[in-house]
Amino acid sequence: MTDETTSESPELSYEDARAELVEVVRQLEAGGTTLEESLTLWERGEALATTCQGWLDGARARLEAVLDEGDDD
Repeated sequence: MTDETTSESPELSYEDARAELVEVVRQLEAGGTTLEESLTLWERGEALATTCQGWLDGARARLEAVLDEGDDD
């Protein structure tokens, strides 16, 4: 793995983070990796899941703000 795949990338779009997370899960499910590689993949998956959740939370907040504005009218 390169440093790029093990470092957190806050600039990743939701779609890119999700696609990479799917690949990490696929690799973990396929097995055949060492314990150290599996731990590295797991940690990357956790970081990607956090990134995805951040995007989803942000989207929810934006939607709620728009809906709240509509209620004020």
